[in-house]
Amino acid sequence: MKKKFILSLLAMLFTFVFAIFGYMLILYAGDYVVDDKKLVMNSATSLVDKSGNLLTKLYYENRELVSIDNIPEHVQQAFIAVEDTRFYKHHGIDVRSIFRALYKDIIAGGKVEGGSTITQQLAKNVFLTNDKTWLRKTKEVIIAINLEKNYSKKKLLEMYLNRIYLGHGAYGIQTASKMYFNKEIFELTVEEGAMLAALPKAPSTYSPITNVDKSKERRDLILSLMQSQGYLSAEETVRFQGKTISLDVQQFTQDPSILTYVDMVFAEAKDVYSLSNEELLRGGYTISVPLIKKVQQTAYDLFQESSYFPGTDEFAEGAFVLLDNKTGGVISIIGGRNYVQKGLNRSIVRRQPGSTLKPLAVYGPALDEQEFGPYSLLVDKKLSYGKYEPRNYNNIYKDKISMYDAVIESANAAAVWTLNELGIDKGKKYLGKSGITIPDNGLSIALGGLQQGISPLDMARAYRAFAAAGKTIEPHFISKIVDRNGKVVGTPSLKEKEVFTKQTAWYMTRMLEAVVNSGTGRSGEFGGALAGKTGTTNYPHKEGAIKDAWFVGYTPSVVGAVWMGYDHTDEEHYLNQGSGYSTKLFKDILTKSELTTATAFTTPADVEELESPIRLKDVTDLQASLTFKPFGLFTIQLNWTPAIDSRVEYRIYEKEINGLNYIGSVKGQGEFEIQNVNIFSLPTICVVPYNTQTDQEGIESNIARPEFFLRGR
Repeated sequence: MKKKFILSLLAMLFTFVFAIFGYMLILYAGDYVVDDKKLVMNSATSLVDKSGNLLTKLYYENRELVSIDNIPEHVQQAFIAVEDTRFYKHHGIDVRSIFRALYKDIIAGGKVEGGSTITQQLAKNVFLTNDKTWLRKTKEVIIAINLEKNYSKKKLLEMYLNRIYLGHGAYGIQTASKMYFNKEIFELTVEEGAMLAALPKAPSTYSPITNVDKSKERRDLILSLMQSQGYLSAEETVRFQGKTISLDVQQFTQDPSILTYVDMVFAEAKDVYSLSNEELLRGGYTISVPLIKKVQQTAYDLFQESSYFPGTDEFAEGAFVLLDNKTGGVISIIGGRNYVQKGLNRSIVRRQPGSTLKPLAVYGPALDEQEFGPYSLLVDKKLSYGKYEPRNYNNIYKDKISMYDAVIESANAAAVWTLNELGIDKGKKYLGKSGITIPDNGLSIALGGLQQGISPLDMARAYRAFAAAGKTIEPHFISKIVDRNGKVVGTPSLKEKEVFTKQTAWYMTRMLEAVVNSGTGRSGEFGGALAGKTGTTNYPHKEGAIKDAWFVGYTPSVVGAVWMGYDHTDEEHYLNQGSGYSTKLFKDILTKSELTTATAFTTPADVEELESPIRLKDVTDLQASLTFKPFGLFTIQLNWTPAIDSRVEYRIYEKEINGLNYIGSVKGQGEFEIQNVNIFSLPTICVVPYNTQTDQEGIESNIARPEFFLRGR
């Protein structure tokens, strides 16, 4: 008897020691198995506009993390009632539930019920697979016990509610609340919380979107469980069960209009802020972007219209960029007419810029170096520079042309002559200051004939110097990045770089404004102030075929570029119209998006205003009459119709055998007197209009000679 007692005591002691050893082993094994980094959940990054409106989400799992303190108690109770009634009483495993599940498994002859606590479910979802094996169950228990050791009940419940999948792509209770009810989690009612608690068991089966009857049945069951566990009274339960399923579904879909923008955000986050694509997809950041949704949507919609793209087939392509003049923030960007994410982004592909490069490489530098002025005369002739022989697109040459008119008419010969006079190195120096580096060293730079070309984004950045007192700024797609804890990760540098003087920028603005009003940029309609330059390049292997069509321009508030053409131009694929189409598209995007723009550019302080050009009008009605003045003096009175512009000067000449003899001049008037003339040798007179801006004379008028008659009695 004594021996039997001792053996029983030893057995109990052994069992106790074994239990202690087993528990210690579980704790040790748990420390080995539990990796806290795995408890860090993927959460969606949100892109918002400057007003905080959600534009899109970036994610592996559509999840928005929420603190347990913001989850209403009745929502917590609904999940506990259905998933783990003894959650606050056990230490990771619920023995009662395990024995109940074991009994059912034995009866069924296999594994049919888990009996898992919320902590065990969290352990399984984070660290294990879904297979129902005894080994997996053992690991689950080990991990669950250790999770309970390391974390509070509130924290475990928070992790569980943030991690669970609740159907239709929604991970976590906050995302589900917004998707099903368009509400923040703290706004959920009791019956709405119960409906969400119905989903984890089978999100598809109990989805209120696709199976409203089953969803309500499951919700009502959970409300009954809440009553049986003392969370609700009988009266409250009946009242809540009597309510229908009321949804306000906000199911997330990717917006195709902003796909280019999203890709540029990914690229900038990586290049500027060292955040990988993977980190953005799981890090739960809030990224503020300068995008204006209406402008972006308008640009996207117009890019779908084939009438804007005059190609040989429907596959003509295009790109568009629009920046905020003040900050350099990208308001809108289109990488192609049917852009696919991570596809060919034509807004950053280099293209031949054509004549849009003239202001940047030729005229801006010529003004800045003070070697020429807006009304300086440039040579406009067919000239050869070695083997290079530039031609005007219309084959019209004026011998001499002012810079102002050369810009308006996009005269090629004058641009090449000016660059030759200025020097290629100086032109390239200014391109470099604008952020454009090219390997080219020939005069073809003047006409945008480059080896590699320039992207639409780079062209918009460079033209910003004309729009902003001579300074460029780096374009940006991210205005601010905030992490999931509210800490600001980064903001863009708004540092400006001077390229041109303020005076040069203003002179160019006035000339480029004239391009739009009366030059090659007249196509289309726009009600505000707009300056810009067109550009067209030809496909050399087929007559009349156009390779690239550009418009780069700016208003007082925005600067942008449109390019259109084919990804690969050949004899079957080319544009049959030029820059008029890109100009019209640019104007229509601004007009139809109702982007607020000023009706006039404001003259900066400390600059000299550019006078409007003096236009000479031929004089064809010169008349001369002889009059007698007191003291016996004879005077020739000249009369003609003057130009409306009072700045026009008229030079009066006596026409002689050997040429013209200057007599005098008058400004803005149509009359002149020649006094003390010899009536026996009256002169033949002509008038020549003279442009004081360009120091250039116009065409001689008709000749006039007064007649003197001696009359007898």
